[in-house]
Amino acid sequence: MLKTAFLLSIFLLSLSCFGQEKILILGDSLTEGHQLDKSDSFPSQLEEILIKEKLNYKVLNGGVSGSTTASGLSRLKWFLKAKPSIIIIALGANDGLRGIKLKESKKNLEDLIIKSKEHGLKVVIAGMEIPPNYGKEYTGNFRKIFPELAIKYKATLIPFLLKGVAGKKELNIEDGIHPNAKGYGIIARTVFEEIKEIL
Repeated sequence: MLKTAFLLSIFLLSLSCFGQEKILILGDSLTEGHQLDKSDSFPSQLEEILIKEKLNYKVLNGGVSGSTTASGLSRLKWFLKAKPSIIIIALGANDGLRGIKLKESKKNLEDLIIKSKEHGLKVVIAGMEIPPNYGKEYTGNFRKIFPELAIKYKATLIPFLLKGVAGKKELNIEDGIHPNAKGYGIIARTVFEEIKEIL
């Protein structure tokens, strides 16, 4: 029943966006807009930028709190029903925070990229970083995953999704991890600047 309802919502979304190109942002709580109104999330603010730039795109918020790279492929299969033309893969942060083996995370991201390309999507990879207390070797190797995959699969790279926002108290909510509306505005602009050449 739940799957049927989700599929119906994707179908209706596809109809409501008829004539528009769609950008799917597949992510976690950073994409979802943790504790904020959906209108404050970076996918929503990115769509506002696109409208101002007179670019006919609808941005699909595929963020689910707590998501890891392992859940990405099954969710992508559902969102493909909406026929996006671009995917921004913004997963991996929770993998790093949970200490998941880097080999597993990288394989999951590769599967997402390959599946997306099989369906003709332009792929954008959002780089992630984790706190240094996870150890220099792990954090360094984690950071390398994203540019390595971008090069291997000729994907567009956003070097660091939280550039200019991470670690700044005034741009994050009380937990110090998730951005506030102002922080998401900066992220939306960062994303736009990195993807505008493929729009």
